Amino acid sequence: MKDIVISACRIRREGLFAAAAFIVAFAANIYAVIHFERPWIEILSQLGYVVVMAAMIYILLWIPRLLVALVLRILRRRR
Repeated sequence: MKDIVISACRIRREGLFAAAAFIVAFAANIYAVIHFERPWIEILSQLGYVVVMAAMIYILLWIPRLLVALVLRILRRRR
């Protein structure tokens, strides 16, 4: 059986994508608190929803990344 090796660069890149998804979700939560004039404690109390939304953003980012990777792989094989 062949071992799967994941490079440190790839792990770092995925970590950056996950962090970016969390930052976007957290910013959306801050916007919602300001827009709907809610108490600021909701930023912390809704952190579970922020994590779930960040996971959804991360998963949705996989779709275009996967499509680009597949297209690049097909183009490389044709050469």
